[in-house]
Amino acid sequence: MTAARPTRPSVDQLQERLARRLAADVAERAERVPHDIAERLRVAREQALLRARRQRQAEAQMVWPVRAADGAAVLGAAPAWWVRLGVWLPPAVLLGGLFLIGQVHEEAEIRAAAEVDAALLADDLPPVAFHDPGFVEFLKHPEP
Repeated sequence: MTAARPTRPSVDQLQERLARRLAADVAERAERVPHDIAERLRVAREQALLRARRQRQAEAQMVWPVRAADGAAVLGAAPAWWVRLGVWLPPAVLLGGLFLIGQVHEEAEIRAAAEVDAALLADDLPPVAFHDPGFVEFLKHPEP
């Protein structure tokens, strides 16, 4: 018979437990606060809520300059050349990168072929070695 292992509570469960304990503690201590302090806290809470409401209203009424650029609505007043640059720059960089990758790959193949050719021309290989299927291994590991 296997003993059931207690499961560990998740982070969300632990946070919920902590929040409940803190809320209960605050509620308990709020009952013991003198009336004048409780009244000052209530007024401060109302003022904070009023400031937050005004801030949300001000943000909602904030006017963002919107203009049309090539059939799309754009926030701000960015110049047309900047928008075009932002559209064409990523594909140009991508194509340039692909071209450079191709060049580096081609150069690596040319160097590898040149190394094989140089080893063939510089070493005294018997003619039979050209027909041997393992002559590339011979070139990689020459005899001392």
